[in-house]
Amino acid sequence: MQAAPPPRYPVTDRVREALAVTLRGCEELIPQDDWVAKLARSEATGVALRIKLGLDPTAPDIHLGHTVVLNKMRQLQDLGHTVIFLIGDFTSLIGDPSGRNSTRPPLTREQIEANAQTYYRQAAMVLDPARTEIRYNSEWGDALGSRGMIQLAARYTVARMMERNDFHERFKAGTPISVHEFLYPLMQGYDSVALKSDLELGGTDQKFNLLVGRHLQAEYGQDPQCILTMPLLEGLDGVEKMSKSKNNYVGISEDANTMFAKVLSISDTLMWRWYTLLSFRSLAEIEALRAEVQAGRNPKDAKVALAREITTRFHSAAAADAAEQDFALRSRGGVPEDIPELNLPLGEGGAAVGIGALLKLAGLAASSGEGHRLIDGGGVRVDATVISDRGLKLGAGTYVLQVGKRKFARVTLAG
Repeated sequence: MQAAPPPRYPVTDRVREALAVTLRGCEELIPQDDWVAKLARSEATGVALRIKLGLDPTAPDIHLGHTVVLNKMRQLQDLGHTVIFLIGDFTSLIGDPSGRNSTRPPLTREQIEANAQTYYRQAAMVLDPARTEIRYNSEWGDALGSRGMIQLAARYTVARMMERNDFHERFKAGTPISVHEFLYPLMQGYDSVALKSDLELGGTDQKFNLLVGRHLQAEYGQDPQCILTMPLLEGLDGVEKMSKSKNNYVGISEDANTMFAKVLSISDTLMWRWYTLLSFRSLAEIEALRAEVQAGRNPKDAKVALAREITTRFHSAAAADAAEQDFALRSRGGVPEDIPELNLPLGEGGAAVGIGALLKLAGLAASSGEGHRLIDGGGVRVDATVISDRGLKLGAGTYVLQVGKRKFARVTLAG
């Protein structure tokens, strides 16, 4: 007797809205009809979908390029679904060969543990920790054992494995392919079986591995997951994908001033792609902002808003304010617009005024002696030049005096 087909649930406006959130900025959704059916089932039954992202802790730091998929996870998390942040401590022992033309050296257990300690702490700057399930694939990877690994390998063919571009190209070129590299996509796919994943996210370079998971779930009698691939984010140069090795990255652990300035350095064209992939603003808000720029608004205003949003997310609103002020200060040569302006007399007979005394008169030091100590510490500038000579005397003219980073005065000396 043939099994009854699964029930069909209505596609409501909320389902359509969830689909729009899913599709925002994505490269591919495979297959879209299945995902709509899963969303409709979740809406009708109130059972959250299980959404998986696996990351191998191959390096301890995350940059904005890594957060493209994390942002998508957060958007889906905000729809009420269960987000699974999977740390690939088992698969890291194999080494992911995706997109590589040589065998990738596996990490040691010590390297994996050290990197994993910082991975989630950084990812939690994007995800909601209270609604995130953290898992390690060593939970089931270690338990498989040699017998389980052989049984798993029997569920996928060598011919299918060789369809992968990097394996195919290496085979044609006569470049060695180690047998253990075939185990990587198998184990990544088995992660989806172990977690009963409804949707798996990844970069475009992970598409084959994600499809293996879909195949294996069907092999194990599960409803196959859908696949959502996100594009690789272009770095600061607007050409190459963001990468530390190319020095075109924005690290999410960088200080606020550096982060703010780096975002402002991108081109006006790249800015809109970053808005789509990195901003939590709605697409309607972004399009309204783009229309204002096309109508004549300075594109720098939009770029500042993006820099503020990203800096606030990884630091705070106060840090973003300070970073914006710091950038404005440096872009004006380091001098604020609204500094005090003072007219002071020269010495008797039009004599020049000593720098220590001048700092006191300008209210930048409590006494001449304190002014001298500030000079000794390298904290005094005159017209942007650091002063090291306590005996400096200034004659008639206008000077910008600076003490530390924040204290300024424009002083005019006249007889």
